[in-house]
Amino acid sequence: MATTAQPSGRMRDALRAAHLYYMQDLTMDAIARELKTSRSSVSRLISFAKDTGLVDIRIRSPFELSTRWERDIARRFGVSAHVVPVPSGSSDVDRQDRVARGAARILNSYFDSNMAMGVAWGSTMSAISRHLVPKETHNSDIVQLNGAGNTHTTGIDYASEILRRFAESYTARLQQFPVPAFFDSPATREHLWKERSMRRVLDMQAHLDIALFGVGSPFADIPSHVYIGGYLDPEDYQTLSDQGVVGDVATVFFRADGSTDGIELNARATGPDFDVLRRIPRRVCVVSGVSKLPGLSGALAAGLITDLIIDEAGARALIDSAGGSVSPMTGAVTIVDVTSDDADQFPGAARE
Repeated sequence: MATTAQPSGRMRDALRAAHLYYMQDLTMDAIARELKTSRSSVSRLISFAKDTGLVDIRIRSPFELSTRWERDIARRFGVSAHVVPVPSGSSDVDRQDRVARGAARILNSYFDSNMAMGVAWGSTMSAISRHLVPKETHNSDIVQLNGAGNTHTTGIDYASEILRRFAESYTARLQQFPVPAFFDSPATREHLWKERSMRRVLDMQAHLDIALFGVGSPFADIPSHVYIGGYLDPEDYQTLSDQGVVGDVATVFFRADGSTDGIELNARATGPDFDVLRRIPRRVCVVSGVSKLPGLSGALAAGLITDLIIDEAGARALIDSAGGSVSPMTGAVTIVDVTSDDADQFPGAARE
């Protein structure tokens, strides 16, 4: 049975310094005098408070662009949207990294003790895992949603590293799923799914509180790992194209209308069936870039998403695709969290 850990002296000092700084508006010099320490020590304590998630900074711009997009997406698609600002001209990698950073901080408000979260491996989840803000939880689980092996690799190192970061950040138990991404035949999957060891993991997947995933896409500017990692044969690509596939969630493929019927590769896939996924209360999708729009639209049509974390360009393209139109000069910018790197792009967001 897990026991509640007592906060360390450093954490108590960081919490006190952060409260004095953010809630009582004391200067660092004043805090240093009160805590009987140096100004530089106070600065380090406040940085520690932000890095460990004790402090979560949210800044609302008066321009209201991202907020308007969030409302439009919620109204049109019935999901809760979080739009992460990304400076124009950013590279695809930097765009993904900034969205991942925002997603990592938002997750802390979703995941807590006595909860289970399923995570699908992929390039977006890998980026999120590198920006997770440590949060101590108890009696919680991180569950792998789909297998990662193929004919070239077991996939264990790649998927395990992603899942391990999540488990360590949340002090959670880790449940891996040691199967390939795709079986050679549907019969193999059918037989293995009857094994008690596999049924245990499948049962955990069916009773998750949160599912976290990206949208795999053959059209993405940053190629999805399933399309470049040796998981698909040339014949598979042709079959997917012939069957109108626009993307996948946890290696389960779908068409533009969200349908999966008759997509042959899904009978060999190890990701959760969409009926199972849709029963999970909170389903968080993280995407970046306009090139993911066909896959994202299909995932929304399939009813897979309850919470969407997306960049500004992607949000604008999604709204436009649904017949909306938002002027780039009127509306909302929501900064989920401001770091020193962001301050260069958003100079008004930094506090002295």
